[in-house]
Amino acid sequence: MTTQTSGAATGTPELDAPWRDTRLAPAERAAALVAVMTLEEKIAQLVGVWVGADASGGGVAPHQADLTQDVPPWDTLVQHGLGQLTRPFGTVPVDPASGARSLAASQEQIMAASRFGIPAQVHEECLAGFAAWQATAYPVPLSWGASFDPALVAEMSRQIGESMRAAGVHQGLAPVLDVTRDYRWGRTEETIGEDPYLVGTVGAAYVRGLEDSGVVATLKHFAGYSASRSGRNLAPASMGPRELGDVILPPFEMALRLGGARSVMHSYAEVDGVPAAADEGLLTTLLRDTWGFDGIVVADYFGVKFLETLHKVAADATQAAHLALRAGVDVELPTVDAYGPALVEAVRRGDVPEALVDRALDRVLTQKAELGLLDPGWQALPTDVETLTLDDAERQDVALRLAREAVVLLTNRDATLPLAPGARVALVGPLADQPMAMLGCYSFPAHVGVHHPDHAVGIDIPSVRTALAEHHDVTYARGCDVIDPDTSGIAEAVERARDADVCVVAVGDRAGLFGRGTSGEGCDATDLRLPGVQAELVEAVLATGTPVVLLLLTGRPYALGGLADEAAAVVQAFFPGQLGGVALAEILTGAVSPSGRLPVSIPAHPGSQPGTYLSPPLGHRSSVSSVDPTAAFPFGHGLGYASISWGEASVVGAGPGDRAAWAVDGEVQVEVTLENTGDVAGADVVQLYLHDHVAQVTRPVVRLVGYARVALEPGESRRVTFTVHADLTSFVGLAGHRVVEPGDVDLLVSRSSAEVSTRLALRLVGEERRADHSRELVTGVEVGAPTGGRP
Repeated sequence: MTTQTSGAATGTPELDAPWRDTRLAPAERAAALVAVMTLEEKIAQLVGVWVGADASGGGVAPHQADLTQDVPPWDTLVQHGLGQLTRPFGTVPVDPASGARSLAASQEQIMAASRFGIPAQVHEECLAGFAAWQATAYPVPLSWGASFDPALVAEMSRQIGESMRAAGVHQGLAPVLDVTRDYRWGRTEETIGEDPYLVGTVGAAYVRGLEDSGVVATLKHFAGYSASRSGRNLAPASMGPRELGDVILPPFEMALRLGGARSVMHSYAEVDGVPAAADEGLLTTLLRDTWGFDGIVVADYFGVKFLETLHKVAADATQAAHLALRAGVDVELPTVDAYGPALVEAVRRGDVPEALVDRALDRVLTQKAELGLLDPGWQALPTDVETLTLDDAERQDVALRLAREAVVLLTNRDATLPLAPGARVALVGPLADQPMAMLGCYSFPAHVGVHHPDHAVGIDIPSVRTALAEHHDVTYARGCDVIDPDTSGIAEAVERARDADVCVVAVGDRAGLFGRGTSGEGCDATDLRLPGVQAELVEAVLATGTPVVLLLLTGRPYALGGLADEAAAVVQAFFPGQLGGVALAEILTGAVSPSGRLPVSIPAHPGSQPGTYLSPPLGHRSSVSSVDPTAAFPFGHGLGYASISWGEASVVGAGPGDRAAWAVDGEVQVEVTLENTGDVAGADVVQLYLHDHVAQVTRPVVRLVGYARVALEPGESRRVTFTVHADLTSFVGLAGHRVVEPGDVDLLVSRSSAEVSTRLALRLVGEERRADHSRELVTGVEVGAPTGGRP
């Protein structure tokens, strides 16, 4: 259809207006439109509307029920135009084609109601897939991290973006780039891991895939959200500039520079007393002036209002709006509140400078021009809407491949796994026959579908029991619930285990929101014990003497204590998506060799938090404390069935035994050869860590600076070459800026953060050098073509 526009109230089409001219740059078109808009029309472009919001108390955002009761009627909301539409697919189950038609009708109403006929920018959640009914549910971000496979993550996000684009959605609220700091935090499942290099490289790959599909990626949550005290959601974050600069911020830099993200969502966090939504230093000075970001900053849901209601740094919604606009928040989401009529009056009174409104508006309209939303021939209804499919064989193939790569084999005593053909297998536990155990809290069935129990799930999600039955005859008993303390079913589970050759016990989390689960947004933990009475179930089954495979389906790592030592094998999966049950069955039976590596450490003790592997010397075991924080399983750990040997790594060009010279502005190359010496195909992950002997501030004992996933058929070998720039050694120094410091360092070619294969001694030579936002961010990796192999 042809949109109607006019600079006057007559509704006369102005298809030749400058802002309609596709020959002009998007910024020029936006400026031309800003110049002819009224104040009401300007501010209308700075808000979203969540017409499907549920005010009954069963919402999907914090304080949603409190903050959506006074939303004006639809006709009033759109009379001056509208900036964004919030989650038209992700609020209730709706057939994809029907949803697309409904969205198009809403867009036509928006365009017809206002003078300029500008459609809304539509956003949706897409963390574990397009959050829509009947859309593929992929593994959660912790599984992305466990795969150590950015290319596959990019393939996944490209599929997600293509689905969203086909349905009429322009912007995705992902990825989450928060670096895990305390596993008790409920949103740990949404993070990629505890290392900023892993989070940044995998997160940037996700962004590239989404942006390549034509959908705007939104980086969240900027910044510091995951460092909340005691792992409590929205609790204050206590950190200094070095933790912020060296751990929290790098993934956002990487996703902007390497991924090309066009949107950033501010965090709910307050760091050192300053809420992110009011932090001009963060959202403008750093993000825009230093990093050069020119996209839009959107509010986390109700985050502007929270400046008044939760943070108490604003007396009312208008002051909150002023603080947010000044800081650099361009769009209020999910619905109109602080950026509403009261803001219009405040601007008219001179309490809020109109220049702040114009600055945000210019960014919003520039992005709309980039998306084609200002073009004369823009169509509200997507093409091929009648055949719109969001879950098919191609998408499921990627979901399955990622699930396979993300499963981590922690232990395997006496080669208990893979399960022997014909073995009598008992399958017990609350998650053994629970399809929802595969999904994180931002997967549509767990996020929205649970509020509609009479509605079909919309996708096929095989449970472990269903999938394993394709390979083995199994007996089953539930044993207990994830949360309920009832132990009456444990006796039946013990009976099943006693009569079997091996017992698989499936325990872990139930994803939910705001206390309705054991993992997910608002589902924080007081300690890291398995929820409910699941540990009692495992102990009872172990006592039978039957070999036990402990299968963990979780959104965070749990301290297993003696359970891990007594189990014959331990398998960890982080909400592996709708085909996770299939992947787990393949790995348990040996059809696939496990190759996932831990993106988070697994603690030895349930109360040993907070702490991750990224700790300076006194953060590790020492003689000055009786508490040993050493992890039971370190970051990067993982086993497989394939026999893969590693050769001695070397620095290219360095003599044996030398401490190789490394210029403070130069590169070094590290090489290592891997060979599959067994009869089973598999993959290994070569990890490269940096150890700094002496620095001007305390530094982590080791930190990841590179990795390579290497797949090998039996008999094959491959050479891996890392090219490491000295910028990868930089850190925030005493003066408060990033430096590359001369001195002795080691590069550790490792199987995990605690298992070194080869230690390479180097010396950074030259004068101390300042490194800025233009520095090299990623180690180059080349995995050579396979040689050898068996016929």
